[in-house]
Amino acid sequence: MNKKKYKKGVESIKKQIDIHKNIKFKKAKEEGNIELAGYYEKEIKRLEEQLIEKQEKLLPRSERIKLKTKQK
Repeated sequence: MNKKKYKKGVESIKKQIDIHKNIKFKKAKEEGNIELAGYYEKEIKRLEEQLIEKQEKLLPRSERIKLKTKQK
């Protein structure tokens, strides 16, 4: 994928995280639906991990290599 698509993907994921946190998760919690709130927590966590992956791919190659060596 090219950088432009990754940037669009990052923006899309940020919007999804915002919707899940501020609308869906909040509503489920207010209604006392613990199972649904738990699902949204997991979904938010998954989206945040996806966001990090996409943001890393937008970094210059030298920066990505530094990140990989730090993770090992």
